[in-house]
This record gives sequence, C-alpha cells and structure tokens, in this order.
Amino acid sequence: MTHDSDPKPISKEWNYHPDLPLADPSVFKWPPDPRFLGRWVLRNWLTLSERVMMVVLATLCWLLFYPSLETAKTFAFGWVFQVWLVNLGLMICIAGGLHWFFYVRRGQGKALKFDHREPAKGNSLWNFSNQVHDNMFWSLGSGVLQVTVFQVLIMWLMANGYAPTISLTSTPFLFIAGLVLLPIWSAFHFYWVHRLLHVPFLYKRVHALHHRNVNIGPWSGLSMHPVEHLLYLSSLLIHCVIPSHPIHLFFHVIYLAPGAAMTHTGYEDLLIKDKRKLALGTFYHQLHHRYYECNYGNQEMPWDRWFGTFHDGSDEGTKETRSRKKDMYSGV
Repeated sequence: MTHDSDPKPISKEWNYHPDLPLADPSVFKWPPDPRFLGRWVLRNWLTLSERVMMVVLATLCWLLFYPSLETAKTFAFGWVFQVWLVNLGLMICIAGGLHWFFYVRRGQGKALKFDHREPAKGNSLWNFSNQVHDNMFWSLGSGVLQVTVFQVLIMWLMANGYAPTISLTSTPFLFIAGLVLLPIWSAFHFYWVHRLLHVPFLYKRVHALHHRNVNIGPWSGLSMHPVEHLLYLSSLLIHCVIPSHPIHLFFHVIYLAPGAAMTHTGYEDLLIKDKRKLALGTFYHQLHHRYYECNYGNQEMPWDRWFGTFHDGSDEGTKETRSRKKDMYSGV
C-alpha cells in the first residue's frame, strides 16, 4: 500500500532527514539565551508535547490503574501482578498503536520517515525471522518484566518510608521541578550507560541485540538484552535517594519504557492534516542506529559534542564516525 502524499526520497541513504548539519538544541548552551530557554519550556511543557502527554498519562495511572502506596506496604502477588499488567497494557497500546498507525495502516505513508526500508521479514538474523516479532518478544518479555521489578521495589520503599517522598500540595515547586528535571537526569544516565554498552566486550554480548535494528520502528525502542534492560532501567533508582511523588515514578517509567517506542518510531513527527503535531523520533538517534559509534546520548544533553562523539549528519561526520569505530574494534 502506498500513500498519495509520499514525498520523493531525499537521497539514496535517507528517505528523509532534517536540515543538515544538525543544529544544537541543548539547553546547556553558554552563555544562556533566555529566548531559547523560553522557547524550550514552551515547546516541552506549555504545549501538548509528548512529555505533557506522559505526565497526564502517569497521573491517570496513579488515580485509576496502579495500586496505591498504602497497598504497596506489603509485598503481595495481587498488586505486583497489577503493576505488571498495567505496564504490559501501556507497552501494547503505545508501541502497538504507533506500529499499527505508521506500518500497518500506513497513516502517514513515508512522510518524515528517515529510512527507506520496511521492517525486515524472512531474515534469520531475527528470532521468528521477523524484526517486529523479535522486538515484541524482548520488549514485552524482559522489558516489561524488569521495569515492573524496579517499579514494584521503589513503590515498596516509598510506602515504607525507605525512599523519600513529597506531596503535590505541600511542595508544589519541588513537584514541578522533579517533572522537568527527570528527562534531563535520564538523558545524563542514558549517555554514560550507552557509552559503557559500546565497550566492545559488552557490545558484542549485550548491546548488539538492540543494534540489529538499523531500521528502527516503535517496537525497537525497548527491544534489548536483559543485561541492557537492567542497566538502562537503573535510571529509576534515582527515586530511592531524591524525594519524589508516585507520579514522578510513574512518569519516569512511562518515559523509559513506552516512551522509547515513541522515540524509535522511525518518523520525526506525527502529521495531522499535513501539520506537525507531535515530536517523535530524532534524526540524531537515527544516525546512531545507522553508524553506531556516535550520538550516544540525546539532543538535550551536550555530552556528544563535549566528548567528540557527535555526528551532525554530514558526510564528514560519517567519515569521522567510521574512523572512530575502526579504531575501537581494531585488534578486538
């Protein structure tokens, strides 16, 4: 099935990419630019952005679906199973919904799709000889299980006073600051865990499973080796030491798990009536999946620029990245 509005591919390498070289959208510019920071706050927190949607979803889950902290004071199969079931449902609805819209219904055709290709089938590289089924297996198996284990443990610690908590009414500033800072913390944590996973020993035995997804899709985001899930989801342990509300924890869970499906759609934005309505994937991370030894973090944190691992999408950036990869794996 084709889409009437499918644009012509930009090049042999890419179906679509934004203007190159990539600009620097990090909030950590120096000297600070108040206008840029204002636009960043507006884009991320004062419009119906993916982050605002995640906070709304986390609040609904807190009110309606996840067990209360009172229930979580004592480990019991019922409430633990409830957390797992909610997380399973979130992954199926968000990753599955995005996959259905973009790759089954083809609701946007190839408009704003980075890679030319469709998800792989009939290839022995994948379990079940199917990229989507392979990714679903790892996402819904190890991924949902491990995020549930982290969440259950932290809920129990909060409920019993072992992890510090705050309330929305008594500390509204801390509550709002926590929401704003959690994605920044996650980006910081992700960069360093990701660098570790690209050490050749761990890459070959662990991270290579995720990197089979050169052409990514929604189910690729949380498709990881169990050891990688453990390292990636350890970001949640921040709630054991920094005062949090359950909504912070649930927002963080959604950001790391179903949120990974949003950032791995393979499309830059969701179009509604040919207008960009929701930011999804970034070409920044797409470059990492194509060229590996670059763009380990995300655009919000400047680590790749500071430590010389930034790929700006140019041919020169590709040459530098391939040279770095050759040096890393020579003699391994």
